[in-house]
Amino acid sequence: MGVMFTEAESESKLEDLGDFLPSSEYKYLIPNVDYTVPIHDLPLLLVQLTKFQCGGISLSLTISHVVVDGQSALHFMSEWARIARGEPLGMVPFLDRKVLRAGDPPIASQFHHAEFDLPPLLLGQLNNAEERKKKATVAILRLTKVQVENLKNVANEERISTDSGRGYTRYETLSGHVWRSVCKARGHSPEQPTALGVCVDSRKRMQSPLPDGYFGNAILNVVAVSHAGELMSKPLGHAARKIREAIETVTDAYVRSAIDFLKNQPNLTRFQDIHALGGTEGPFYGNPNIGVVSWLTLPIYGLDFGWGKEIYMGPGTHDFDGDSLLLPSPNGDGCVILAISLQVAHMEAFKKHFYEDI
Repeated sequence: MGVMFTEAESESKLEDLGDFLPSSEYKYLIPNVDYTVPIHDLPLLLVQLTKFQCGGISLSLTISHVVVDGQSALHFMSEWARIARGEPLGMVPFLDRKVLRAGDPPIASQFHHAEFDLPPLLLGQLNNAEERKKKATVAILRLTKVQVENLKNVANEERISTDSGRGYTRYETLSGHVWRSVCKARGHSPEQPTALGVCVDSRKRMQSPLPDGYFGNAILNVVAVSHAGELMSKPLGHAARKIREAIETVTDAYVRSAIDFLKNQPNLTRFQDIHALGGTEGPFYGNPNIGVVSWLTLPIYGLDFGWGKEIYMGPGTHDFDGDSLLLPSPNGDGCVILAISLQVAHMEAFKKHFYEDI
């Protein structure tokens, strides 16, 4: 249903928001979406421009993930800013979605797509209804460049002795560290199955690669699966290897098989994040699972509408236990920021393990 643009005025000053940690004030800056209405009645994009008493402004976007992934969303924002500065487009969007289209009729999937199965449950439970209800809180944690390098060195110690391939990436290393720390904080038994959700950009993994400026959602979510005992007792490289193995499944054939799988479904409801909000359907990567999304390589800073670059850019809301996001430092100093939502009962233990194990 098009785009909704809202202008708002705040009685606060920007300085009242402090370090922009999610708070009761912070949520008023973000467009509110009524998820009780049918998905086809929702706007594709909601924008809120908020003016503060000090003269500062905030610009918040809520955009349909059906329409775009992170790369395309940032492409849109950067071109919007470019137009606002009176400049021509830097890269014309490629709008032909048929390059990622399933056959008609779609063929049977070539692979078993574990990413579309329900993730593991806590041992002894028949569903995750109770875990969905538990109150979650958000923390913003920072790792210095030295801490990041230390973790990469630790993860690669085991790999170097067994594998001559490339070293584990920042994402593989840090996600593995988060996964292990979460298992410890939640107090899992060794035999507890646990999954980590990974978002993989398929643009350069297709044969041929998707055109530059492809505007759409080219993300495929895959899962790394292990047991808490393995993750906690084995070196960090074990977790990083599990994550790499999941990422490396994303090939041209695998992506097209996933598209065929979805097109063959009579109902896509259970795959839609929108149905996880306050309900019992839809993906849920809370206890005993976690999802780690990477913004590490996205151009998230430096947006200039003609008034200079922003003083802050970051994620909006974190709704669920298990939501987490890795961001690069805005200073370009090699630091990494983790924004993570966990159950209140587990957050302090997580912080302890997260820093102690570096």
